[in-house]
Amino acid sequence: MADPAPLLAVDGPSLIYRAFFALPDSITDAEGRPVNGLLGATNLILQTVEQHEPRAVVLCWGAEAATYRVELLPEYHADRPPVPPALQQQLDWAGAFWGAFGWHSLVHDTLEADDLLGSLATVEAEAGGRALLFTGDRDMFQCVNDRVAVLWPGGGRGGPELIDVKGVRKRYGIDPELVPDFIALRGDPSDSIPGAKGIGEKTARDLLLAYGSLEGAIENAVRERPRVQAALREQADELRVYKRIATLVHVPVERPPDRETDWAGAAAAARERGMNRLAERLEAKLAA
Repeated sequence: MADPAPLLAVDGPSLIYRAFFALPDSITDAEGRPVNGLLGATNLILQTVEQHEPRAVVLCWGAEAATYRVELLPEYHADRPPVPPALQQQLDWAGAFWGAFGWHSLVHDTLEADDLLGSLATVEAEAGGRALLFTGDRDMFQCVNDRVAVLWPGGGRGGPELIDVKGVRKRYGIDPELVPDFIALRGDPSDSIPGAKGIGEKTARDLLLAYGSLEGAIENAVRERPRVQAALREQADELRVYKRIATLVHVPVERPPDRETDWAGAAAAARERGMNRLAERLEAKLAA
């Protein structure tokens, strides 16, 4: 029996950010306003739609930093620079623009897009489906299982890299469900999570392989060399907080219905934004 068509859940802000800084701002609409981030992200999603033929596409949007995570760690995301006005404008346009493609948007005010992606993956897997999570956030590797994979941007012309269970093990040497424990120990500079003092990627992996979890590592700290033992014992409460921050929150979401991409609506939206080459490609889909 063939595998069911996957649900494609996309981290909208992540892809637009990446495209905005990868493409020149000389890519503009008819009024001279930059559309580089929106165009680049659209091309990435369309490439994925053509390769994986998803049953539906859902764009996820959330707070820059989840309220409860900032309450736990005030410096969480604090080092991130302000959003440039030209980028913010494209983020504001994206929901309506992609809505014309037949792609649904899911929004949360106090949690992050990551939490919505993970929740969609859970709902889809529990219903017997498959989910592809298109994101540039390594936190999402915790969601990977036999029904959920991450599509990692930057895979070259062949499209994003598909990260499955084997892929997570290859990158980190641990199973996906231990990713929050790994982040707590190693830290995550992109989220301003410090991690354990003096514990890097290799030591974090070795501790989890030896003791099965962050809690197991803390309980067995006495078995480790003095520097590691001190970090685990003295920072135990901090590390538990870091794990909580790194662990996705489940949001009650409904399983999205099947919905094909609306090529005519997409072409019209592209024309409206001055993306004429993209519009021509989309119109060709209709003629095929």
